[in-house]
Amino acid sequence: MTGVVETAFRPAFFVSAGRIGRFTKVMYKPHYLLYGVLWVLALEGTAALVSRPDTPWHPTGATVGRIAIVAVVLLYLRMVDEQKDLEYDRVHNPERPLVTGAVSAAELRMAMGAIAFGSIAASLLLSIGSALMIAGVLGYGLLLWGLERLSEAVRTNILLNLVVTYPVQLLVTAYVVLSAIDTGEVGGRWRTALVAVVFAGAFLQFEFARKTSRINRPGELLYSNALGPNGSAAASMLFAVVAVVCEVAVVQPWTLGGAAVVIGWIPLALLLIPAVGAWRFRRSDDAEYPVVPAVLFILSLYLVLIGQAVVATRR
Repeated sequence: MTGVVETAFRPAFFVSAGRIGRFTKVMYKPHYLLYGVLWVLALEGTAALVSRPDTPWHPTGATVGRIAIVAVVLLYLRMVDEQKDLEYDRVHNPERPLVTGAVSAAELRMAMGAIAFGSIAASLLLSIGSALMIAGVLGYGLLLWGLERLSEAVRTNILLNLVVTYPVQLLVTAYVVLSAIDTGEVGGRWRTALVAVVFAGAFLQFEFARKTSRINRPGELLYSNALGPNGSAAASMLFAVVAVVCEVAVVQPWTLGGAAVVIGWIPLALLLIPAVGAWRFRRSDDAEYPVVPAVLFILSLYLVLIGQAVVATRR
């Protein structure tokens, strides 16, 4: 009897694994993974530069571990979003895998359980604090799911939704920094906390850019529905400025030596990228805000921050 059950279980397991794999291919594009890798490297490197200015930074084995953990946790959060946004997606995104039946909610939850166990166990190898922080990220994702089911205002008011949902990004940022403090790549100075503002601004400029349109679409979660197209575009540009100004203020490139002193001023020039996007939106008749400049800005900024941290020395 046991053999019959095992024989029946194996095909079902492989079918589910294949469906999860196809879901990941569709909903977790390579640029999401690239973003996660650059996010961790830029965040850890900048935090190290701010908190341990006289100690050269370079990625370690612990850094690689954090990259892998953040990558799978971002997939976990994507799976949470797929389920909590199901009713919305049935109307506005009918091609999504959960809507079409390409994957089931049960299969997503099975995968989420495996990711949760693996990410907590892997974080425990780094430090107890790392494991507690990543458990907080996973738990907050589930809390958001519950809040959106219970509160129509959280589901339908995009600004309130942002206030409620964005902290999960801050928790991931806190996980990376606190874990790096535990494993020795980052020092525990209060100024390190300011680095979170840089990454919040960079992400939010992209978040507003991708949800801005000239067309008011009742029922769709667009910032332009709440702020107007010009207000939403201005908010995206403002967040880019906040990210760059805070980065320059906290890193203080004028105190760096060698190539880092040049690299340290590049973020100011990068503001031209979102500025071009805002100018194009204002001058053209295109309905949608151009997202490519927002993507280029965030990826370029992270690459510059990584390079700066690698070569930086204080005068």
